[in-house]
Amino acid sequence: MTLPEPRTILPSQAGASCAMAGLIRFVQLVQYPACRFVGAGEFPRYQTHHQRATSCVVGPPMLVELAAAVALVIWPVAGMDPRWAGAGPGLPGPVRASTAFCQVPPHTKLPASGAAVDVERPVHANRVRTIGWSLRAALSLAMLNWVA
Repeated sequence: MTLPEPRTILPSQAGASCAMAGLIRFVQLVQYPACRFVGAGEFPRYQTHHQRATSCVVGPPMLVELAAAVALVIWPVAGMDPRWAGAGPGLPGPVRASTAFCQVPPHTKLPASGAAVDVERPVHANRVRTIGWSLRAALSLAMLNWVA
């Protein structure tokens, strides 16, 4: 079995991390605030579509980012402080926890409710993800120095 070359893993990780940072900023600044303009009667359909479409868009880069982060722990880059690689899978931990416990449960209840949307709650809860993915992207870009 041929081991993966860290020089190919780091760019994949940086690309996926930057994609997630961009996506989550879009959600923070555009997607959630746009919910204010969806009427209560149309919101259940809108929310169902939003959940399905978002999963399809964020799933692939999240999986690539996680796989690359774990690969860099297993196959470290020569000369890189192991703490940098260890931060890879660790830094998005709070982001994933925020998604699982602060974002997903309220979202799953929204389609059935048909109630007026309280946009402020998801916007505030999403700040953890926005900050986390932004830090993760910055770390991933900094790690590219080891392959330059």
